[in-house]
Amino acid sequence: MQTEGTAATTTSAAGRYYGWVVAWTAFAVLTVAYGVQYCFGVFLPFIQEDLDVSRTRATLAFAVYVFVYSALSAASGWLTDRKGPRFVLVLGAGFLGVGYLLASRAQNATQLTLVLGFVAGVGMSAAFVPCNATVVRWFLHRRGRALSISTSGSSFASIVIPFAMGAVVDRFGWRTLYVVGAGLAAATLLIGSRLIYRDPAAKGLVVEGELGGRPAPTGAGSTPRTTSLDLRQASRTIDFWLIVGLFLFTWLVVFIPLVHLSPYVKDAGASSTVGAWLVSLIGVGGLGGRLLSGSVSDRLGRLPTLTATLLMQIVSFVVFSATTSIAVLLPAAALFGMGYGGSTVLFPALAGDRFGPGHAGAIVGAVFAGAGSLGAFGPYVAAWIHDTTGAYTWAFLVAALANALSVLFVVGLWLSARRPAVASVATA
Repeated sequence: MQTEGTAATTTSAAGRYYGWVVAWTAFAVLTVAYGVQYCFGVFLPFIQEDLDVSRTRATLAFAVYVFVYSALSAASGWLTDRKGPRFVLVLGAGFLGVGYLLASRAQNATQLTLVLGFVAGVGMSAAFVPCNATVVRWFLHRRGRALSISTSGSSFASIVIPFAMGAVVDRFGWRTLYVVGAGLAAATLLIGSRLIYRDPAAKGLVVEGELGGRPAPTGAGSTPRTTSLDLRQASRTIDFWLIVGLFLFTWLVVFIPLVHLSPYVKDAGASSTVGAWLVSLIGVGGLGGRLLSGSVSDRLGRLPTLTATLLMQIVSFVVFSATTSIAVLLPAAALFGMGYGGSTVLFPALAGDRFGPGHAGAIVGAVFAGAGSLGAFGPYVAAWIHDTTGAYTWAFLVAALANALSVLFVVGLWLSARRPAVASVATA
């Protein structure tokens, strides 16, 4: 039996580069893992009623969950570098499945917070960073396109799974559906662990095989490097901290629409199905944004593309704050998804370009842990603003301001030294 680090073959079975199998497997893992996660917004009114708690208190469970899996992404990224993605995905499958299963049995908000936040949260840390850091290692010139495929799983997730759950939650209840989610998540991560290999060398391949004999793309995109900085070296560069600040203000508010748009329209008299449609449209837009932004950024550059995605999010939040009209919210939700999805693709690509692929798990994990963990507080603060003011208006406006601040960090990256940070790397 082959192990992950054993060279298996010099060519893929169908004559195609195996990196694309890795990218599509990552897509499947993120589809299911994030799909079950996004169901929380659809379940939220039912959880509130069942546990007899305020929206703020119920949302705390989700906040802890996001904080835990984001913070632990530093560890899961490090483990991916050391042990490989297979080990991390198997571990994540166990925690994620057990966490959701226990969440379905929670009898009060404290129990829900403990099992969803701390158990499922540990499992979810095996998803975004390990999968996408591995994709970074498999690609050089087509890194953006490959990451468009892998990261689009989390957008496709919000199209399919929350909508399906929203259509039947009145009939089966949130508890039964979390049991279903537990089985789906655990099974998908386990299957994915058998298909995702650490890097091309683990399959007896070389990264240049991604081009299939075609010339490397040219254009205004970022120039990737094969030399690498480790996390310690990267953290000494201004680019590292600009990237942290950029994604801190982006991810601080990114989950607000995914959690609160459904309750927002339900408060205005819409049905659960309409709320699920809004979440699904975020996914539709996100899928388009992810599929487009990677390839576009390979040609035009990461920073111009990133600026466009942030402007989309700002416009969407302003629209959310101004109306409860479903006819207006539907396209705004799709626009938000396009911006959110596009910016998410560019995060690991930007880090890989600036610091090299060798320590992508640790670097991407550290940024995700530092900046992404604060995303846990966005939905919680939005719920507090709603419970305090009786509306979501100020929550959405504050979110727009946060995205505007993230644009300033993009400007900082524009003004930083033009040469990639890895150009002066000294081997540690």
